[in-house]
Amino acid sequence: MSGPVQQEMERLLTAAFAPTRLEVINDSAKHAGHSGDDGSGESHFTVVIEAPAFADKSRLDRQRMVNKALGDIPGERVHALAIQASAPTS
Repeated sequence: MSGPVQQEMERLLTAAFAPTRLEVINDSAKHAGHSGDDGSGESHFTVVIEAPAFADKSRLDRQRMVNKALGDIPGERVHALAIQASAPTS
């Protein structure tokens, strides 16, 4: 079951990009007791997203687009966020 931060991330990314693939993976259990673990169970995530909006964008631009869509979540409410963003291939 996903928590409130994970659900919010899914909503924001869906609204911003209408992705053809979206996985928001909670990696927090792997980092329990490490730096950045706030005990919430929602401190570390991986986002795998595929959307037409990423076509012809660099990896850095794609990451910036995802971070912008997530607002204050990265760095404020989530300690670590790995982003794998791509455009659909035909």
